[in-house]
Parts: sequence; structure tokens; C-alpha cells
Amino acid sequence: MAIEPSDRSAAWFKSSFSGPNGNACVEVALLPDGVAVRDSKDQGGPVLRFTAQEWVAFLAGVRADEFDVR
Repeated sequence: MAIEPSDRSAAWFKSSFSGPNGNACVEVALLPDGVAVRDSKDQGGPVLRFTAQEWVAFLAGVRADEFDVR
């Protein structure tokens, strides 16, 4: 997916759980029409875009441990 102009100017942030040692991490940007996610090590690379409803459903799944790989 190409990076949209709105993605370039968005305020990207990483989780507070991310360490400063360069471990792989994702960055998230809140957009007017949803949420964008990218790899923090490849900031010019692909961007995943989600609607607000998709993001809320994803976060609910994370909080419910639906994605736990233990």
C-alpha cells in the first residue's frame, strides 16, 4: 500500500512498551478517518490503514487475549 500524503504528515507514536534498543516495533497514527500502522524500522514502507470501527474491534480482541500465542 502506498503511503498517502496524510500518512506522511501524521503524528506517529510507538507503544510505551517499546525499548530504545532498536527492537522491531510498530508505530500508530490517528487519522481523521481511522488509524494507520507501520513498521518503525521501515517508516517509508507499507502502511496498514484501519477504520475506527476496525481498530476498536482489534483492540477489544487484544484486551480479550484473542491473539495470545502461548
